[in-house]
Amino acid sequence: MRGAAMKVGQILSMDTGDFLPRELADILARLRSDARYMPVVQLRKVMDEAYGEDWEEVFYGFEMKPLAAASIGQVHRAVAPDGREIVLKVQYPGVATSIDSDVDNIAALLRMSGLLPAELDIKPLLEDAKRQLKDEADYHKEAEFLQAFGDLLAEDERFLVPHVLPELTRKTVLAMTYVAGKPIETIVDLPQAERDRVMSALVELMFMELFELRMVQTDPNFANYQYRQKSGQIVLLDFGATRRFKAGFVNNYRKLLAAALAGNRDKVVAAADRIGYAMGDEDSEYRELVLELFLLALEPMRQEGPYDFARSDM
Repeated sequence: MRGAAMKVGQILSMDTGDFLPRELADILARLRSDARYMPVVQLRKVMDEAYGEDWEEVFYGFEMKPLAAASIGQVHRAVAPDGREIVLKVQYPGVATSIDSDVDNIAALLRMSGLLPAELDIKPLLEDAKRQLKDEADYHKEAEFLQAFGDLLAEDERFLVPHVLPELTRKTVLAMTYVAGKPIETIVDLPQAERDRVMSALVELMFMELFELRMVQTDPNFANYQYRQKSGQIVLLDFGATRRFKAGFVNNYRKLLAAALAGNRDKVVAAADRIGYAMGDEDSEYRELVLELFLLALEPMRQEGPYDFARSDM
């Protein structure tokens, strides 16, 4: 249940962290970046099934020790037949076929533990965990998104996307070029101007994904972003949770954003209703709270000039 436990932990810790007991919240938060590697015997079995028993002859080199491990797989450095340094994202065996049952079992354990607040409805989050895991387990789909983002951002020097290697990609192994970078959190030690530039680029990318590309990488895990200090580029990794959206859906979000930026509460309600938000009755306290939440979330963009999050009471 490794993949299910990590994904449920990631989603609960990010979406409901403020409502969970500190003990449970801390444990779940660690699941965002921590994972154990699969045994070498298990790894060899996955590679045998993907490339055949002589798979080590396919590559000029393969490092048995992973670079990293995540919810459904781990990453290994290797050397492609053409000499390029690459990484192979190797899926844990059995993950794709046990997603529904594993998530349900984890949910049952969480409920039995008594650590979840009784009023917390985690059913939507569990359904989201299942959907994300199924998307992430489809490496051919991720390869398509990796290629698409690489093509779309090829001329944008702020970002760097690894190149997918279709000829070496399999159902349970995703092959891409190796791109060195440091954790995105390391920018905290850089000058304010550089921090502002990097985070502005990421915010711009978020809006570009939704409003221009209609293709959004929905997993905000920090491990999916790296920073190259020499070039100042942001490395974009892991497109398994990418989703496409229809033009009508995106246009409704555009109207919601425009109304919120203008402070037009009636248009905010109308756009939110079209998207599917439960806005409550016209005179309800709930509706007023949701409206305030929308306006609060957009406070940084409603201000002229730079916004100082350190001084914010958001």
